[in-house]
Amino acid sequence: MQNTRISTIVNVVSGQISRWSRQSWRRSSLILISLLMGFFLASVISTSTGAKSNLDIEAAAITVFIVEMISRFTYSTKRVTLADGNLAPRKLTHEMLNSLKIGVTYGLFLEAFKLGS
Repeated sequence: MQNTRISTIVNVVSGQISRWSRQSWRRSSLILISLLMGFFLASVISTSTGAKSNLDIEAAAITVFIVEMISRFTYSTKRVTLADGNLAPRKLTHEMLNSLKIGVTYGLFLEAFKLGS
């Protein structure tokens, strides 16, 4: 890839965020925010598609497709084994996407229980 200004900015910002998130409390808070954002996204999906009931099937298909792609992205990458035999922690983006997926799934289950279906 060429070394353009935008690629340089993206690389610098991603490096700064990576260094910033190495502290366990910051990492945990970002993962928790991602989980809550997924929960909020689930209520938005169910509310907006349930208003007219025109897009229920399409929204469900798109949601399942996105959830499965996140699962494939998260779990298909190989994890590195450290010298002491333990597995290295996953990347922050993988953990945030996985927690977003968990939040969406949990939120949709909760919406289904609220509707009684």
